[in-house]
Amino acid sequence: LPPSINHPALLSSTSYTYFSPVPPSLLGPSPPPCALGIDEAGRGPVLGPMVYGTFYLPIPLSTPLLRTTHHFDDSKLLTPAFRAALLATLCSPTSDLYASCGWAIASLSARDISAGMLRPSAYNLNAQAFDATVGLIRGVVDRGVNVAEVYVDTVGQPEAYQRRLEREFPTLRITVAKKADSLYPCVSAASVCAKVTRDVALEVLWEQRGGVGEPGWGSGYPSDGRCSGWLRGNMHPVFGWPGGECRASWGTAKDMLEGAGGKKGGGVRVEWPVEEDEGSYKVTDFFGGVEEEEEEGWDELGTWFGRPAGVEAF
Repeated sequence: LPPSINHPALLSSTSYTYFSPVPPSLLGPSPPPCALGIDEAGRGPVLGPMVYGTFYLPIPLSTPLLRTTHHFDDSKLLTPAFRAALLATLCSPTSDLYASCGWAIASLSARDISAGMLRPSAYNLNAQAFDATVGLIRGVVDRGVNVAEVYVDTVGQPEAYQRRLEREFPTLRITVAKKADSLYPCVSAASVCAKVTRDVALEVLWEQRGGVGEPGWGSGYPSDGRCSGWLRGNMHPVFGWPGGECRASWGTAKDMLEGAGGKKGGGVRVEWPVEEDEGSYKVTDFFGGVEEEEEEGWDELGTWFGRPAGVEAF
């Protein structure tokens, strides 16, 4: 298993980060300027975490080491076996990748993604993704790496996203582009780190469910028939999918529970009545009424420090 797999966090549906050791060659009094790439895996699926990956290395090594020697490319264009082999090489202490490169991931759990999107002041997926990106860049910089250039793959508007990152890191040269995972080698490597981590995370979650072999829920995308079939067959009518692997805020999951298009959902509607606490009082309860003041023999000073309690109170 890659070191980026955190079993306790995955099984409890908790978000986490992993940073590889920084190669000694990238530290010291005069560290080489590095290029850093960022890409994600698992933005669209209804199952499993969304994983952001980052990869950094000295700028002059970017193309010859990653493209020419090890053939990194957009992870979607590589076979699962080749992606896994690349990450294994990166983690091998005897490899040239291990000696001159570093990497990290941020795994955003399905439960945390849904909790953010469903809270009253919505913390949408774009905001969560931006914070993960900032956290990875800052984590690498804080570890002493001389990051000079940053390349980020995005599915949104590159210009607006780039301006936001430049405000966070005004001293870095930042490039945000669509298809950056094909254009910039360090982003290609980041996409491999993210994709392999997410694939293995899904396998771990599947094994937690008692599954054997290839996950029966398929790719985790709503359009995958195996995924939608698994969701329907494993939905609890009250709790939905309590294992923590499902993004309850996704339309696919919500429609199965609540119904859509006039069709009845498979979930049970739960209403939570607003109950008053036994000890709750209205503000007016603390003021005496006119009738009380007009009672014969009423002593204003006698109640200054409260009224005496009768024996029945004890």
